[in-house]
Amino acid sequence: MNTLKTTMLLAVLTALFMALGMMFGGRGGAMIALLIAAGMNLFTYWNADKIVLKLHNARQVDERSAPEFHAMVARLAERAGLPMPKVYIVKDPSPNAFATGRNPANAAVAATTGLMERLTPEEVEAVMAHELGHVRNRDTMVMTMVATIAGAISMIANFGLFFGGSENRNPIAAIAAVLMAPFAAMIVQMAISRAREFDADKAGAEISGNPDALATALAKIALPAQQMPSEAVIRNPAAAQLYIVPTSVRSLFSTHPDTGERIARLQAMAGSYAQAPARRSALDPHRRADR
Repeated sequence: MNTLKTTMLLAVLTALFMALGMMFGGRGGAMIALLIAAGMNLFTYWNADKIVLKLHNARQVDERSAPEFHAMVARLAERAGLPMPKVYIVKDPSPNAFATGRNPANAAVAATTGLMERLTPEEVEAVMAHELGHVRNRDTMVMTMVATIAGAISMIANFGLFFGGSENRNPIAAIAAVLMAPFAAMIVQMAISRAREFDADKAGAEISGNPDALATALAKIALPAQQMPSEAVIRNPAAAQLYIVPTSVRSLFSTHPDTGERIARLQAMAGSYAQAPARRSALDPHRRADR
């Protein structure tokens, strides 16, 4: 399903480029646009995760530069049965985290400094387990492609608006530019299911063995993330769908379910964990030794 969604996203981007090429240059312009779109599609598929990380000015860390955080992610990846992802820290006061990459073998996870400063180690661990849940559920390919392709659509809109404003240009371009942002938002809404966050919450609770910590983490960061918008999202609103909680973003691009409902579901999971301690231990026999 995710492969089909990615193919459709790339097809939409190609069609948009060809339509604008036809608008500005006729058949010749459409052919040039097709070549540009083909090159962009290939580049986006192989480099979308790098684009996302660059957008956030993310800094890769290892055992020496961030030993505790890196070891935490390594421990969680082992529990989840995943290859060790690349680990990044984003210098940003907005408390959030995200995962990216086209598949588990090429995955990366990132947390902002704001998140790490606001949460306890157990809560940070639960949040990173949520992000690894996205990796395990193979959500990251579509999420990453959407962020980059919707950004490209916004670029097309700006291009059309610039040329549409010229006296010698087709005024249809200006109208098309106005419609591009809602169209980009529609692409995001169609490609990204809100249910993915519930699924990642469940997976994160299972990986960390601590649904209550994830619930308290969501409660702590939901409001600050709204009040302190990420610079990356200001530049590209479609990037908001990558985060564990929504940041300040135009409502058109909202893709997250209600945080209160997510917390309630996690608290219900925590109750079932408390009633079944044997099951909790079975999920992670090394949990006690890790702490």
